[in-house]
Amino acid sequence: MLNPNIILQDWDKLRVFLEVAQSGSVYRAGEKLHLHQSVVSRRIRSLEEDLNTQLFHRHARGTILTEQGTILFKAVEKMHKHLTKATNEIKDFKELARGELRVTTTTGFGTLWMSPRLPKFFQMNPNLNLTLILDERILDLPMREADVGIRMQEPTEADLVGKKIMTTYLGLYVSRDFAQKEGVPQTLDELANHRLISQKNPAIDTTTIEFNNKVFSKKIDNHMVINNYYGVFLSVQNNLGIGILPDYVAEMFPNIIQVLPDIISERIPLYLTYSYELRESKKLKVFRDFILSEIKKDK
Repeated sequence: MLNPNIILQDWDKLRVFLEVAQSGSVYRAGEKLHLHQSVVSRRIRSLEEDLNTQLFHRHARGTILTEQGTILFKAVEKMHKHLTKATNEIKDFKELARGELRVTTTTGFGTLWMSPRLPKFFQMNPNLNLTLILDERILDLPMREADVGIRMQEPTEADLVGKKIMTTYLGLYVSRDFAQKEGVPQTLDELANHRLISQKNPAIDTTTIEFNNKVFSKKIDNHMVINNYYGVFLSVQNNLGIGILPDYVAEMFPNIIQVLPDIISERIPLYLTYSYELRESKKLKVFRDFILSEIKKDK
């Protein structure tokens, strides 16, 4: 009984078969494959023996497919197209920045720092698509929940590459309108006279927790909690109170100003992280280099 997987066991025979079928000649197929005509004929005969069927009708002017040969030709032609596509994609992986790159970062960093810069990125890389996964959780990069992550925590997994790309600190910020209408505190004790807006979520880092504890060491009666910095930023922009925000927010949005500049957190590093297996990916490299160039430009 014929094993249905037998045609998958020797791609070289199938490659020769495909060329003979497309050229209609054992001689022309041999020329294109750089094989002697006798070698081509032996491989076709061997494939016919494997399948226990005749694949070609031979005549003086060349070969034509039998009905069984036509069935095999359609299948092998489809396989060849898939293999060619896969081979090109593997080549493109190292040489071309195209396709999709899935990037995960926090909602605050993704919306406030990254998004305003993306028009320039897409202008430089028109064939590359980004999927932004804005989440306060740290996604599992080795399990391919995303390709690249930008986080405030250094990766610890052995199969991840992590590069520190910048540092930030947390401070107290208000809108200029709020400062003009409501005034601003001059001491930490005076924070109690204003609504304080802070971030709180399960993935919050140690430095942020310590800074929040420092600020809330004073009694704050009016308080608003949001689970990401983008929400804090919008609340500050809409004059709801004084927000705890990263310093890059004030650098990018002139209508937001810092108060109590001596009350700041320790420096918080940001890491760009990706799986070790993606280290040769061209699309990863252009994204990484773009982020680094934008950070360098800001300094």
